[in-house]
Amino acid sequence: MASSRDTNNFIEEIIERDNESGKYAGAVVTRFPPEPNGYLHIGHAKSIALNFGLARKYDGTCHLRFDDTNPETEDPEFVEAIKRDVHWLGYEWGDNLFFASDYFEQLYDYAVKLIGQGLAYVDSSSMEEIRKNRGTVTEPGTDSPYRDRTIEENLKLFGEMRDGVHGDGTHVLRAKMDMGSPNMKLRDPLLYRIKHASHYRTGDEWCIYPMYDFAHPLSDAIENITHSLCTLEFENNRPIYDWLVDAVCESPRPYQYEFARLNLNYTVMSKRKLLRLVEEKFVDGWDDPRMYTIAGLRRRGYTPSSIRSFAERVGVARANSRSDVGLLEYSIRDDLNAIAPRVMAVLRPLRIELTNYDEGKVEWLEAPYFPHDVPKEGSRKVPFSRNILIDRSDFKENPGKKFYRLSPGNEVRLRYGYVIRCTDVIKNDEGDVVELKGTCDLDTRGGDTPDGRRVRGTIQWVSAEHAIPIETRLYDRLFSVENPEEGVEDFTVNLNPDSIEILSGSVAEPSIANDDPGTRYQFEREGYFWQDPEDSSPDKLVFNRIVMLKDSWEKTVKAKPATIKPRAKETVPKEVRTIVDSPATLKMAEDFGLSVELARQLSKDEAKKAIFDAIAEQAGELSAAVANWIVNELPGDVQGIDNPGPFLKMVAMFDSGDISQRIARQIQVEVIESGTDPETVVDREGLAQISDPSTLEAMADDIIARNTEKAELYRSGKKGLIGFFMGQLMQASGGKANPEVARGIIEKKLG
Repeated sequence: MASSRDTNNFIEEIIERDNESGKYAGAVVTRFPPEPNGYLHIGHAKSIALNFGLARKYDGTCHLRFDDTNPETEDPEFVEAIKRDVHWLGYEWGDNLFFASDYFEQLYDYAVKLIGQGLAYVDSSSMEEIRKNRGTVTEPGTDSPYRDRTIEENLKLFGEMRDGVHGDGTHVLRAKMDMGSPNMKLRDPLLYRIKHASHYRTGDEWCIYPMYDFAHPLSDAIENITHSLCTLEFENNRPIYDWLVDAVCESPRPYQYEFARLNLNYTVMSKRKLLRLVEEKFVDGWDDPRMYTIAGLRRRGYTPSSIRSFAERVGVARANSRSDVGLLEYSIRDDLNAIAPRVMAVLRPLRIELTNYDEGKVEWLEAPYFPHDVPKEGSRKVPFSRNILIDRSDFKENPGKKFYRLSPGNEVRLRYGYVIRCTDVIKNDEGDVVELKGTCDLDTRGGDTPDGRRVRGTIQWVSAEHAIPIETRLYDRLFSVENPEEGVEDFTVNLNPDSIEILSGSVAEPSIANDDPGTRYQFEREGYFWQDPEDSSPDKLVFNRIVMLKDSWEKTVKAKPATIKPRAKETVPKEVRTIVDSPATLKMAEDFGLSVELARQLSKDEAKKAIFDAIAEQAGELSAAVANWIVNELPGDVQGIDNPGPFLKMVAMFDSGDISQRIARQIQVEVIESGTDPETVVDREGLAQISDPSTLEAMADDIIARNTEKAELYRSGKKGLIGFFMGQLMQASGGKANPEVARGIIEKKLG
């Protein structure tokens, strides 16, 4: 295990001191406590990685707790979305899923205890009066006229508040702390308020609800949290935390520690502002690929490992700062460079007929999926014919001196193919170039020139006859300035009008036709792409650009008006330059065909690395899939796999699509512990995939009938809701529905 000195993580230093002193008898219990009132964003990903990562490192546990104490803003949709996001990032909470609403009775008892100790009172002042009497940063507050109510009167009123006798806003429960404190948070903070609203879990059972400052520390205490990690904006709330847990809890009690929140340039991180972008339709929902929500990043094509790597590179600091989105983009490039097969696509096609190449002739050229510096193998055949398509940007009728691609009379090399020359330019009546004529040097197959002449340009291409039509969506940063909120009343004035470009006439080489829809590619010379999980279908392939090959943002903004502030010049973020993988990590990646990031994750976890080392040779070509499963899916309490055969077969079944990820997770414990054949478990438990259309149609009919409002929203253009209906159907089928068949049925029924 790396020490805190190796990671420069002050929270790890605190944990290690506590462990050395025996403060919690070696226990480390953290928690990630989101409020289910919206979707998680990249800032939450840092907190998730920190809390779950610390628990993993110190052999502890991390709780997923929903702080659901506000009935007016919370929704089960957000609960499921958050669970999905945490799991997708590679973290499991096991049996440690909790809700603050489960503690309402216990929290009420704690409030009664405080009243009985003379530490809390019912205040009947209006909210305006409470704010006025709180004072200012330079003047102390004024005691409420109700501060000296007797314990008996406070208990009676608080009981009436619970029983619904009083209306909203008539009374609040306040802590009796210090109205003269220079920390205004301590001037008798509110603990409970009356709110006659139905709660998504408890219904109308309660009409009083605890405030965050009350529920948060006491929920930590109830769950025996050891290290409660919050962002810096809660630093001034820590004395309330300490006051409450000291008043009602026994030792050892939890302690709160603050770290710097993640602030990212070229975006906004406030849930309120993100909600505005969604509600006012500046973006197409919470999972719009331009949004830095986890759902948006997932849909765009980011990998869980890239986001975890980004969080690690940002680090844990005590002072707030703004991180460069270029570091996030670097993290996904670094990840995909090692795993994404290279293929050819032409985003803006221009046809060229090679007049000296025989009509009807087709050659199938060998093309590797990976360059020499990526330790992976594999290749495909790409067809070459008389008519090919190149990108319009690769041809100029009147080129400049440094244009080395195709132009009239000049040559260019076709990747994996021949050297060609443009001989004629065909235009329409408006003078636009619509087609080219050219010749092919038949002695240059593979790109070499036997006579040694220098051909400086190399471009991608696709055979026109064999091209697969695709739609490409080129995403860029949602805002055109580093800090969209700086110096403006309305941050939306800084939205980037060029944040998305949709190209409906793009084409790709035919090798992609039968690939898994979840494959992430490098479209050579264009960027990294994958199929949009919501809008792409076998009949219409839609590819999202995940990230460009290089950070060209600086060049772009320099071409725009001077009012747009360009980023500081930086090819690779400074923080990245200091990251050096050990020779052992690089050798593991090379020996077993793993991405460097995957090898890095294994190297950090000694237990999981030992498991992988023990079965890697037996895994063979399945090594990468096995390593990925061990890192992201294997339960933390598994210390070894005595009989790897059934486990490897289970991973192979998942990798080939015979069973879903959910089913593999469901059966893995029995497969590992008892060595039972996974096919036997699947048959015995009835976990085989459901592909029968009539069965799935009945499920789909029922789901649509129960969600007519969402169905109408889908039909009105909110196509992203297909994910909701798929989730409902997968839930109804116990995760056994064949996703491809199910999606087709739902889309057909929704119209």
